[in-house]
Amino acid sequence: MQEELYLSSAEAVREELDDARLVDLDADEESPFLRGQKRVPARRGTLPKKTAHGLMWAAVAAVVLCFMGLGVGWLYSYGEHSWRFRVESSDNIEVTGMQNVTKAQIMEVMGADIGRNIFFIPLSQQKTQLEQIPWVESASVMRFVPNRLKVEIHERTPVAFARVGPKIFLIDAGGTLMELPQRHKYSFPVILGMNPGEPLSTRTPRMKAYGELVRDLESGGARYSQDLSEVDLSDLDDVKVRVNDPAGDVLVHLGSSDYLKRYKTYVTHAQEWRQQFQKLESVNLRYDNQVIVNPDREGTPRQGGLSAAAVKAAKAAGVKAAALVMRVGPHDRALPQPALEITEKKLNLRAAAGSKKPLAKPRVRKSSTKWRKAATAAKKTPLKPATAPHSQHVAQAIAAPVSSTVPKPSPAITKQQGNPSPN
Repeated sequence: MQEELYLSSAEAVREELDDARLVDLDADEESPFLRGQKRVPARRGTLPKKTAHGLMWAAVAAVVLCFMGLGVGWLYSYGEHSWRFRVESSDNIEVTGMQNVTKAQIMEVMGADIGRNIFFIPLSQQKTQLEQIPWVESASVMRFVPNRLKVEIHERTPVAFARVGPKIFLIDAGGTLMELPQRHKYSFPVILGMNPGEPLSTRTPRMKAYGELVRDLESGGARYSQDLSEVDLSDLDDVKVRVNDPAGDVLVHLGSSDYLKRYKTYVTHAQEWRQQFQKLESVNLRYDNQVIVNPDREGTPRQGGLSAAAVKAAKAAGVKAAALVMRVGPHDRALPQPALEITEKKLNLRAAAGSKKPLAKPRVRKSSTKWRKAATAAKKTPLKPATAPHSQHVAQAIAAPVSSTVPKPSPAITKQQGNPSPN
């Protein structure tokens, strides 16, 4: 019985140990009594996995870029040599904004691009050359694939005619001269005082004075500038205008300011002056308190005469007939033909030394009966100062109706002459 009890207790202890061992094997912690497990070594590469992944994508991108570069190179070669991108003729050049600029002037600049590849046309250079045309104020050049160019022109706005030498041009507010158009007609006065070959900087102040004159005469809706056929800007301290009056054109001195006030004085008293004087040729209104009638004798000297072609073109462009009349100045009169004719050869002394031959007497040119009568009358008639039919009215001063004080010069005259005396 004792042995059975001992055996049963021993078996019970053994079962408990087996259960405890099973529990320890299921536990997370390794039992110190168990045999150590054999570790299996794992193979690892020389580069980290993340770096290898990045290098793979870089290689893919390089291959893609290589193919793209080859494609771009092929396209460049195709665009450079293909006939599809070549400007074949002037029909491929579209021009807009032309009114006074001719197609021939545009093609002088753009004609060199015909036959060229559209991608190799220097647009900025062509734009600069187009803006050298006098009528062109600004231009833009654009290319359109495959073979078309578009040119946009913005033309200058003329404000007056200008007489420069023997020709008449149109002129804008900045002083740029333009050729007369063939299809348009303008109603502008002709500006005098412009010289050929002068820089643009000298014309700018004159055009500024002209703009002030026109704005002043147009203020209040009077539109007096339509009455002017000429504006003389040779002296900015005394702007002179020629009025296209049906009774006869008149040269009016307006000074350098108060143009509208002074011109209204002329309009108010013009009829009165025509009745008082035999002929009304000019009026000086540049002084504040007096008016001088006919101060200019026989007009003012003019520039060279216009050719027949220039006159025809000016009339077609709208230049008033009064501005095309050639007026003779006091120094432009034809001198009488001399009665004696002595050549330079007869006046020179003989160069040979010791020559005793007398000089040839001047030969008297046979004068006509008209010259002989004039010479005889000149001997019998005493000399008198020459007068013109209208010179009796020249430089006559008429005091202003509302003032009898000493004339006061305008500010422009005071600036130019200092402090002038009352005379």
